[in-house]
Amino acid sequence: MAEKVPETAAPEADGGSLLVEVLLQIINSPLNIALVGLILVLVYKIWGSRQSSTSSAAPEPEPELPKLRRDFTVEEMREYTGDGSDGRILIAVNGKVFDVTKGRRFYGPGGPYAAFGGRDASRGLATFQVGPGKDEWDDLSDLNSTEMESVREWEMQFTEKYEYVGRLLKPGEKHNNYSDEEEEQPEGKSKDE
Repeated sequence: MAEKVPETAAPEADGGSLLVEVLLQIINSPLNIALVGLILVLVYKIWGSRQSSTSSAAPEPEPELPKLRRDFTVEEMREYTGDGSDGRILIAVNGKVFDVTKGRRFYGPGGPYAAFGGRDASRGLATFQVGPGKDEWDDLSDLNSTEMESVREWEMQFTEKYEYVGRLLKPGEKHNNYSDEEEEQPEGKSKDE
């Protein structure tokens, strides 16, 4: 004869009773209710901040400015700090002038590098000092080789990222006349080469 095994209550396969037990534990303690409420508020705040940051992540498009192609003196550069009627911002690096208007949040009024707007930023970039720099032509001759290498690296970065406008003129240098069709040629080369 086969032995009869006593029947015991087998755990239920569904998670319904476990969920009911957890809910009963939460409801029976005011501390647990407060903690669940705090967790829900925090989850809501995190989720809400992510939703608002994704909806406001698209920056307003910058107004399209006409292409500027000319040389500047140090004095002429000062007009382009982002405060003008068109909001254009120019920065010179190693004798080259760049239109950095699309980087307004960095170089424009109130930006962390606003002191460079409308100026030759070469010395500041070489020495890692954000400040207005010199008010006249700066030949950078007193910079050491490491600092000059840094200026050349910054020049390359600006060339890749921003629109080249023209040269920063030394005192007594004449402005070049650029036509719309003319492309910039490396110094010392003509179009025919």
